[in-house]
Amino acid sequence: MFSLYKNFIQRDLSFNVLEWKLIASQLSLKTFQKGEIILHQGDICKELYFINSGLARGYVINERGKDFTWSIFFNDTNAHMSNLFVTDYESFLHQKASTIHIEALEDCEVVVTSFWDIQLIYNKLKKGERFGRLMAEEAYSYLHNHIIERETKSAKERFEKFLKQTPYLLEKVPQYHIATFLGITPQHLSRLKKEYKINICE
Repeated sequence: MFSLYKNFIQRDLSFNVLEWKLIASQLSLKTFQKGEIILHQGDICKELYFINSGLARGYVINERGKDFTWSIFFNDTNAHMSNLFVTDYESFLHQKASTIHIEALEDCEVVVTSFWDIQLIYNKLKKGERFGRLMAEEAYSYLHNHIIERETKSAKERFEKFLKQTPYLLEKVPQYHIATFLGITPQHLSRLKKEYKINICE
């Protein structure tokens, strides 16, 4: 039931039987249907979701009512903490209003840990505190790199990286969401996809 979660956290940390038993006692499973809003902007993010299956996205809405995808959450061999844990880290860590919405793009199954359950794990396990720091560091690193790449890399470079790391997302995530995630228009994304196919044929 929690095997994917356990395998992931034990990539960086090891827990004995009693330590894992304590962690598992604070976990539960939850499902979201495709199109369901997991977190509304302005709400406090009180739960951390590890994605077992499915896809979700974090997005913001500007003053003109257009939404821009900020993060895509999924679970595969290329996933990092920032992709695996469906949350607004800033809202969750500081228990303040979220600045993003989170939506299920597919039916999702997630492992749930509440803010207070994590505090209990921190207090009971020294390694639990280390895991919390790893999550915070990963979230900061992801945000930093995402901003830098949007400002310094060309649209083609950003597209090529996306294609290299997660090509199957092109078939699963609506084009508009991928385009705003990459910081380009849907029309530009279409041109890049056509160019990539031409290059492959050559």
